[in-house]
Amino acid sequence: MKVRQPAVAGMFYPLETLKLQQQIEQMVKESSLCGDKSQACSHTVKALIVPHAGYRYSGVVAASAYSQLMDCAENYRHVIILGPSHHVPFAGLALPSSTQFETPLGIINVSATLIHEIMPLGTVQFLDEAHAREHSIEVQLPFLQTLLPRFDILPLVVGMSNPEMIADILEKLWDLPQILIVMSSDLSHYHGYRDAVMLDHATSKAIIGKEWPITGEQACGSEILNGFLLFASRRNLSIEELILANSGDTGGDKEKVVGYGAYRIS
Repeated sequence: MKVRQPAVAGMFYPLETLKLQQQIEQMVKESSLCGDKSQACSHTVKALIVPHAGYRYSGVVAASAYSQLMDCAENYRHVIILGPSHHVPFAGLALPSSTQFETPLGIINVSATLIHEIMPLGTVQFLDEAHAREHSIEVQLPFLQTLLPRFDILPLVVGMSNPEMIADILEKLWDLPQILIVMSSDLSHYHGYRDAVMLDHATSKAIIGKEWPITGEQACGSEILNGFLLFASRRNLSIEELILANSGDTGGDKEKVVGYGAYRIS
């Protein structure tokens, strides 16, 4: 077994197991957007769009998305996570050679079955360098470990890609049973607070309306979002905004903020 060790524990989220678990449980508990859980369960969440900054800044926004899974956790056995590459430039999508990912909350298996499903598409490669320092996938894992009783993952770091590449991956996996898809993306970066609010509201409106392309100025996971919006248009999917905020709302400097949005797709 080859294990991908955590790269940002102690920086983006707590390193200590108990502290990490308590923080996530508290954020999820306090989320005011859990919604009508009976309705959520009757319309099982199929996908989420969630931010990937440090929990201090985007954790409450991520929690509002993950809280949607609380009463339906048994429905999921496989989680596909798409996150943008922040450190390594490459074309297409990257898998790790690791068969497991580790966080302070334990070990998660990588799904060999789902890898087998997508490899014939020809747009996916094994590239450990893309995963070694990448946080966009890693920060999602403790939320999933806290809320889901058992699951494996398909971790895909997205490099330079066109919307069709992402849409083809989603088309291949969407209808498989017990699947949850997590798309990891922050919104605008390093604008003043008021400008960021205006820009992020426009971006959120475009996401809900399935209007693409989304630019890199609007979202760091723009390539993931564009592929998903293409796919969502083809499938006539409904996208619901749960919360929109930025680092200025969650305790950061308001001179240069990062935007965060949480969305559910049923």
